[in-house]
Amino acid sequence: MEDRRSEVRMLCADVVDVRWIDGAGKSHSTTGLLEDISSSGACLQLEGAAPLGADICWRSEDHEFQGKVRYCVYREIGYFVGVEFAPGLTWSPGTFEPQHLLDLKKLLD
Repeated sequence: MEDRRSEVRMLCADVVDVRWIDGAGKSHSTTGLLEDISSSGACLQLEGAAPLGADICWRSEDHEFQGKVRYCVYREIGYFVGVEFAPGLTWSPGTFEPQHLLDLKKLLD
């Protein structure tokens, strides 16, 4: 899959509670893993698929994020769900820091 993001992704790992509503109006709730995050979006690993375009939110400790599903692909260990944050919502390490966070750019310096 081609990476189309214009900003740097920060690799991370954090267990999150995920919720979304499918096209039929059915609510879904599961536990997922926050895989990476950037100022405009994130990637979540889930056991099941989330539909494209669905409104999705996730919570980690006292922070909640909302957005739309932009992609959902299955890889050997689960579904990777790309989320674009809702308008007006951005992320930075100063607002929320996942349990494990790795800036690959700092490793190259």
